Amino acid sequence: MRTDEALKIWQHVCLDQVLDDQPDLTLRQMTILLTIYLEKPPHTVRGLAARLNVTKPVITRALDTMGVLGLVSRRRDERDRRNVLVQRTVAGAVYLEKLSDLIIRAIPVQIEAV
Repeated sequence: MRTDEALKIWQHVCLDQVLDDQPDLTLRQMTILLTIYLEKPPHTVRGLAARLNVTKPVITRALDTMGVLGLVSRRRDERDRRNVLVQRTVAGAVYLEKLSDLIIRAIPVQIEAV
């Protein structure tokens, strides 16, 4: 795949997201969400901060927004009360399923257009 093809696919997906009624996530929020759903749990605020090479407050702010949207939930780790576990939700899974559908639909459309 050529660079312009890949960028056109990304543009198409981003445009579809902007035009959709789904909430707009920042790139950082999207990366955190994808990490939670695509990498093996458990996920903690501390672990996500290390994985993304950012501070814990950066992760906390992103999780606050995604929590309000219902895309993730948090709870204290009963085994180690210092840890906050970040968990998947049905709404988050549905959000990413719709995103996946956008990506799949964008690939042939954009490749044919180039």
